[in-house]
Amino acid sequence: MRSVKIKEVIDALERFAPLPLQESYDNAGLQVGLTEAEVSGAFLCLDVTEKVVDEAIKKGCNLIIAHHPLIFRKLSQVTDANYVQRTVIKAIKHDIVIAAMHTNLDSAVGGVNYKIAEKLGLENLRFFGRNKQVVNPQTGETVTGGDGVIGELEAPVAADDLILLLKKKFDAECVQANELLRREIRTIALCGGSGAFLLQDAIAAGADAFLTGEMSYHEFFGHEQEIQICVIGHYQSEQFTTEVLRDIIEKECPDVKCYLSEINTNPIGYF
Repeated sequence: MRSVKIKEVIDALERFAPLPLQESYDNAGLQVGLTEAEVSGAFLCLDVTEKVVDEAIKKGCNLIIAHHPLIFRKLSQVTDANYVQRTVIKAIKHDIVIAAMHTNLDSAVGGVNYKIAEKLGLENLRFFGRNKQVVNPQTGETVTGGDGVIGELEAPVAADDLILLLKKKFDAECVQANELLRREIRTIALCGGSGAFLLQDAIAAGADAFLTGEMSYHEFFGHEQEIQICVIGHYQSEQFTTEVLRDIIEKECPDVKCYLSEINTNPIGYF
């Protein structure tokens, strides 16, 4: 097997989802550690916590790739004051590199939103909302991305059957929805995580339903029989991101062993 540096793995991920695709508020990319060491294993997760670092240590991994950035806001100190700082300290103590592929991976062709669409069996996928065109710093090529993905089911379904499908495919304990549509649903627009900002774009794109991870109370009003809103939970909508990361690494760096975290880091419980 060929030895692979940590930097090569991160570069491969950033070729697939260039950092310029990320939102201005985001902090994707390298977060903690030095990247010239040989990678002993890539540990893939949605969120980085102390327990996730412990899990990576047990697997012998010195690289953690997360979807959500561990360091999202500026750290004014690194102490034991909160889980973010404690996790940074633990990673450094064990020579573990942490990187994040966040809104750049959301926006990429074949990224997070495409994976959600795949789980639903949607066809004829294309972007809706804002289209993004950026230059990939590694290749110099122009790359196209987008806020959300829209596609069609193979056959139309009733609204209540769509709810059941979502609960099954995403292991969702519940689905928040507005008034159920009294017509069949075929075209679905979606955005993983916090996608409420795309609701009007979904309507303008002619979607029968809009799927996302979270929305606020007032955003459900005023769309009765216009579009079916389905909210399945932030974690539930993005839980398959690790599969996207694994597929990229296995294709571009086949000598690197990948491990998917078995820890459910969802901080929200349903009782």
